[in-house]
Amino acid sequence: MTSSKTGTAAKAPQAPKTGKAPKTLKAPKIPKGESHLALVRRARRINRELAEVYPYAHPELDFRNPFELLVATVLSAQTTDLRVNQTTPALFAAYPTPEDMAAANPEEMEELIRPTGFFRAKTKSLLGLSAALRDDFGGEVPGRLEDLVKLPGVGRKTANVVLGNAFGVPGITVDTHFGRLVRRWKWTDEEDPVKVEAVIADIFPKSEWTMLSHRVIFHGRRICHARKPACGACPIAPLCPSYGEGETDPEKAAKLLKYEMGGYPGQRLSPPPDFPGKPAPALGAV
Repeated sequence: MTSSKTGTAAKAPQAPKTGKAPKTLKAPKIPKGESHLALVRRARRINRELAEVYPYAHPELDFRNPFELLVATVLSAQTTDLRVNQTTPALFAAYPTPEDMAAANPEEMEELIRPTGFFRAKTKSLLGLSAALRDDFGGEVPGRLEDLVKLPGVGRKTANVVLGNAFGVPGITVDTHFGRLVRRWKWTDEEDPVKVEAVIADIFPKSEWTMLSHRVIFHGRRICHARKPACGACPIAPLCPSYGEGETDPEKAAKLLKYEMGGYPGQRLSPPPDFPGKPAPALGAV
């Protein structure tokens, strides 16, 4: 389970596992009239396989407390977690608490978060949510979904990230990667994130929601890419009904792997101690 204090995973270190799918492998045929029970069994098997592939799956935003995770998640909209992680050290050094951030000069904050894009809108959200935390919640991040979504710039996705990783409250994080993969796996054809969340919540027990989110997002970032999935290097290829949408040649597919799977730095400057990849470089580092 992910630690609520540090965002670190609790499992022992393991090397990344990337199987090779034979060139002749065919996608499994999913019956058009697949029963709900059959879908549940298939989905849960994929989740078990992903747990073997990514035993170290974790939030990819650096944070030390719920407030930092909340701010980082708001900043992550329309940018990478890497860029957020490279930006937040200076931001949190200047404004370590909601009270500090609520009193910030907007222009100065805009300059600090400019690298994340949409910095004016994000500054407005951060000032608003910090003031709300100060005025309505005693300077503490609330641990309830209904309270979090009332904060400026905070929707269900952000709320579930904070609940699952800062408070240990199960939540499903439906970002672009999660939505793309669950549709590729034919778990649902819904496009609306709220509807996707409801469908997936019906397939998996609550105890799996947070880690399922991490595993699926990890897989989407590392192997099952949007434009060109690395099908030939995918360890769950035999279970994937969309096998063949991407590169099926094992050698060519291996070159598409990202982050620790491809031997490159991850997105966190301060990854968990059991993360097998390399820490990301600081902003401006060569």
